[in-house]
Amino acid sequence: MKLLTLNCHSWLEENQLNKIRILAEAIKEQSYDVIALQEVSQKLNPENIDGELKHDNFVLFLLEELKQIGVTGYEFVWECAHIGFDIYEEGVALLTKHPVEKTYSFFVTKSSDITNWKARRIVGAKIRYQGKLVRFYSCHLGWWHDEQESYEHQVDSLFSKINEESPFFLMGDFNNDANTRHEGYDYLLSKGVFDAYHLANTKDHGATVVGEIKGWDDNKEDLRIDLILTSTDVEVKSSKVIFNGKHKPVISDHYGIEVEVNL
Repeated sequence: MKLLTLNCHSWLEENQLNKIRILAEAIKEQSYDVIALQEVSQKLNPENIDGELKHDNFVLFLLEELKQIGVTGYEFVWECAHIGFDIYEEGVALLTKHPVEKTYSFFVTKSSDITNWKARRIVGAKIRYQGKLVRFYSCHLGWWHDEQESYEHQVDSLFSKINEESPFFLMGDFNNDANTRHEGYDYLLSKGVFDAYHLANTKDHGATVVGEIKGWDDNKEDLRIDLILTSTDVEVKSSKVIFNGKHKPVISDHYGIEVEVNL
């Protein structure tokens, strides 16, 4: 099974349509089973065309680009988490090419007011893969030192809502560097999950943010904040950074992570 997670920074990137094309071509090439995307945006103003979806939703553009290159069959779930930069409905999405048994959507912050830019929402899907039921969640959490929206509360809330028997994967931007001890990353692992990066038979440096980005102002370090976590000690064949200029062109202010696991 091949997994991809990417904070796509949608519609804030220059040459966004070309970058969507690069993402679509990678999806065609690797045929990912599950894709988790964060910062998946649409403008506030256009009319809704399907539920809460608007015609300029990043996922719809991605699916259209996939269709143009002969790739169909991906189902998706998207929900708005908050209003970003006063003009975007920014959300999270999960795509899969396997049968979806159930979808999930819930807030993990104290605030569920989408006008509060710190509101954080999770989406997920329970899929059937080779006869097994497995859950996947696309996550975009806040920061460790936030006094208004405690990171511990967000993590506690997340794990209280995914308490089911079937195994799960948490994929996304967790906004806490895996190389910093006694903060958000360690708190995540204290919940009993495994980092696919550490389980991987082959891996690279793993960093997904290099230098300053929004939310990490004045950063000078290479950060590993985009993660794929698993509830079980599965065999992970590989964990690789993608869209970093070496393995595919850069298409966002974050690099992506692709993982191959044996389930």
